[in-house]
Amino acid sequence: MQPDEIEAYFTRSDDTYLFARWGRPIAPIVFGVDDATLSVVKGAVEAVVRLAGHEMAEADPELGANLMFFFFRDWDELPQVPDLDRLIPDLGPLVARLKAADANQYRSFRFDDAGAIQASFVFLRMDQSLSDIPAETLALNQMVQTILLWSDQAFLDHSPLANLPESGGVILKPEIGDLIRVSYDPILPVVAQDASHALRIYARMQAAPQT
Repeated sequence: MQPDEIEAYFTRSDDTYLFARWGRPIAPIVFGVDDATLSVVKGAVEAVVRLAGHEMAEADPELGANLMFFFFRDWDELPQVPDLDRLIPDLGPLVARLKAADANQYRSFRFDDAGAIQASFVFLRMDQSLSDIPAETLALNQMVQTILLWSDQAFLDHSPLANLPESGGVILKPEIGDLIRVSYDPILPVVAQDASHALRIYARMQAAPQT
């Protein structure tokens, strides 16, 4: 992966560069699934957090859980979730926009005073399109897109996952795995707003053993 490719993963549609990673251990919770799917989602969280070399926790001291997955059938269900409007500003207008766009997923991030990721909320409206995706694939894809603050354009035209024709399963693309792992290198900043940060990631990727 070349420096310009790395830069593109964190360059937003307004041409600003913005990188952030989690600044605290991740404490996940999942709503709206059965026990089997719960195990799959938590397994994906643990795998990606372990890849990043980050930490998990049973609970967050401020929020209890700081990574929340919501699975549901209709956007109108969200305003009925107790206290969700306290976590997601302007929840009503947001739901209206998502309905108008016929969206089936949305991710929201909260940041601490230093700009590091403090919490994330993942909303999945299980329409036919998402329902057709195996739970393992859906969970891994969502967690990959939550472990870092990627550009809003990062995975619009390609997936971070690769198919395994032999088994029909999926894996994280090696270059994306390396990018996540190096992004959590303690020598690199938790937050960056200058594109020169991509050069630092590139240098670390060249120096580090490849996965």
